[in-house]
Amino acid sequence: MNITVYGIKTCGSVRNALKFFKDNNIEVDFFDFKKETPSEEKVKTWTQKADINILFNSKGTKYKNLGLKELNLDENGKFEWLVKEPMLFKRPVIEYDDKVLVAWNEELYKETFL
Repeated sequence: MNITVYGIKTCGSVRNALKFFKDNNIEVDFFDFKKETPSEEKVKTWTQKADINILFNSKGTKYKNLGLKELNLDENGKFEWLVKEPMLFKRPVIEYDDKVLVAWNEELYKETFL
């Protein structure tokens, strides 16, 4: 199984996920949102596999700083922002076996990867 973890190293949820994989000797690739931005094609694929309202973090600092609440974004608007600003993704985003899993959930990780 090829697993890629998308996120930032300073995020608690991402650290939990990376630790989970390490503790279970599961090798993963790490994609750093601070260094690179996923392609529009990639974001589109994710929104087909996971609910955009789960992918889009409307509780984060970036969301507040950009004043996005006032815009009342629809799904299209959220998609456009995710393409421009990867810090708006709920983290981590995990790609495996042509599937996408969003956020840290230990029980779900155990069911999925162990």
